[in-house]
Amino acid sequence: MSGKRAQELLDDLPPISYVWRTPVRRPRVSEADIPDPIAPQRVTPAMRARLERIVGRAPEVMVKITGRTKDAGHLKSHLEYIMRNGELTAETEQGSLMQGREGLKDLQARWTEDTMLDDKRRRDGTVSVNIILSMPPGTDPIAVKDAVRAFAIETFGTNHDYVFVQHLDDKHPHVHLTVRSQGYDGKRLNPRKADLATWRERFAGELRLRGVAAEATPRRTRGKVRKYDKGTVVALRRRGVVPETDKGARADVVRSATAGVSGPRLWEAKARERQAKIRDQYLDHAKDLERTGKGSDRALAKKVREFVAKMPDPETRREQLMRELASAAQRTRIDRKPNIDRQAQNSGKKIR
Repeated sequence: MSGKRAQELLDDLPPISYVWRTPVRRPRVSEADIPDPIAPQRVTPAMRARLERIVGRAPEVMVKITGRTKDAGHLKSHLEYIMRNGELTAETEQGSLMQGREGLKDLQARWTEDTMLDDKRRRDGTVSVNIILSMPPGTDPIAVKDAVRAFAIETFGTNHDYVFVQHLDDKHPHVHLTVRSQGYDGKRLNPRKADLATWRERFAGELRLRGVAAEATPRRTRGKVRKYDKGTVVALRRRGVVPETDKGARADVVRSATAGVSGPRLWEAKARERQAKIRDQYLDHAKDLERTGKGSDRALAKKVREFVAKMPDPETRREQLMRELASAAQRTRIDRKPNIDRQAQNSGKKIR
């Protein structure tokens, strides 16, 4: 679907669809975004089902590009990692199972030969795109693997070689999917933000087909404005090391406080304005549901109101640091005041 046609459909959506619309330039129109052809402003069953999953806090899928391999050696190391040096079984786009050290060697040899024959690849071009697809703890791992298989077939099966391996040594059931960058049509895989949004929705849909409640909404749908911290940053914090990003953010906050600039920045104000609009549209839809008089609609309206009431304050990282700095300064003033009072009393005694 062209970006222009997608935008035309999005412009005709009922107001409730705004709350889950992914903020990308060329969004993919999902089933829950297709308006009723007779009454475009009516909420369709697909839209209602998605709203129920959102307010019911269905688990959010995670689809993330973890990196790209640059040469045959890098690819070899990556395949050894995801297959645990042959201890785990890998599955290819042809459904072949690559097992043990021999299977690992065969897979490495085939992909390495293809890489060497790829005369169109630039010296710094990628050999593969490495993706991880994950679900929260407690999700059926068999359903996750089956969903990844179906996702890979639909997304890459007609144009790319790929291999995937499931890891069960973590509380989050997840699958590593490695896709060869060079497509059969000669074009290279170069996923963008809109592609990742599409992949998340597709993976969530495959999980639902297998009986697993799953959603793929943007952060703003759930009242969040902050991006998740990178894994390396989280790991450093756990080790007690302050990441450079944190140092820079704190220094920026201190400079702003010293200069007397404490108000929200333009993008922060816009984020709050957008969150206010999202909350209003949730509540407007709750009112519409209550007007129908149906018991099921009233029950859903109640869940919508509870969902909005529990949405977090749309606080950015900078605003959080500003609040923490102000709180620390306030505590310092309170702690110093008794000492100052005691010093004043002691001075008075000496004078007398």
